[in-house]
Amino acid sequence: MTSPIAGGVDCDLHPAVPHLTSLLPYLNDYWRDQVTTRGMVDLVSQSYPANSPIISRPDWRPSKGKPGSSLADMQAQALDPFAVSYGICNPLYGVQMVFSEDMADAFCRALNDWLVKEWLDKDSRLRGSIVIPVQSIEKSVAEIERCAADKRFVQVLMLVMGDMPLGKRAYWPIYAAAERHGLPIGIHAGSNYHNPPSSVGWGSYHIEDYVAQAQAFQTQLTSLIVEGVFARHPNLKMVMLESGFTWLPSYLWRLHKFWRGIRMETPWVDRAPLEIVRSNIRFSLQPIDAPPDPQTLNRLFDHMQSDELLLFSTDYPHWQFDGDQALPEGISADLVRKIMIDNPYATYSRLKQSARA
Repeated sequence: MTSPIAGGVDCDLHPAVPHLTSLLPYLNDYWRDQVTTRGMVDLVSQSYPANSPIISRPDWRPSKGKPGSSLADMQAQALDPFAVSYGICNPLYGVQMVFSEDMADAFCRALNDWLVKEWLDKDSRLRGSIVIPVQSIEKSVAEIERCAADKRFVQVLMLVMGDMPLGKRAYWPIYAAAERHGLPIGIHAGSNYHNPPSSVGWGSYHIEDYVAQAQAFQTQLTSLIVEGVFARHPNLKMVMLESGFTWLPSYLWRLHKFWRGIRMETPWVDRAPLEIVRSNIRFSLQPIDAPPDPQTLNRLFDHMQSDELLLFSTDYPHWQFDGDQALPEGISADLVRKIMIDNPYATYSRLKQSARA
């Protein structure tokens, strides 16, 4: 078994909001009244159905409440066992699913403030991602500007499945704000379910949705590259969270072939797709979508042609591995250090800065 080393960075932890009323102290009078008058109790996404085994390992599932809703459990089950220096919190809550721009803005602000008070303030190892109301580009930029003053926010969080490809120019003000503040964009598996999760419509089963996430990441990565996001924002890092990564070599071979053939239509893409991925894109380790054979996985690492692309993650409390087997077997000690320490610190520049501005 490949053992983790102390001092690493867990790049994908999921603190759970117990219920919508948990955000009431962080809403203004108008929105508190709206929540109570409408009888709103929760914002639940089907990306992780509550009773699905994958949402939590049996030994991580609490006797009551949502998995991941207890700081003490996170400390005992993820932060302490893996001896991490920092853990990055990515709240996956339905605030990004509502249609109303104003409601989404209010709920995102409340969620970010809740994360600060209930998690970041209570454990110095924790860092946060800024959840933004992508329904409004203007409000998203304003929320980045508001939260960026707290240096414990190290990332901006978006979902991989939304209303349009992420390379579209409409999103560029978000990317400009993130780049200006030294914040990577974390693109996490999940959907606002305004559109089918599949390019051919709605499936019948959760597994169809879950497997289709990798296809969505490929589509979004193509959009980001060919639309010229990284030509405009060369210092911007994007982290693909829960995307898998074994699909990357064959995907890049295909993209590179067709970029060479029809590059005349996108002259602003002045570097090969592989070069752009090496400099600007990173991938979280879990879930590892590879066979258990170490030789096969190491061949895949060779095909990726870089040891700087992967970032350590447990995906706590989701069930991606048993015990403390968060790292795949058979990888070298040098690669373990790169994945757990060197790559995260190179990606998240704010981890080296003081906790508060």
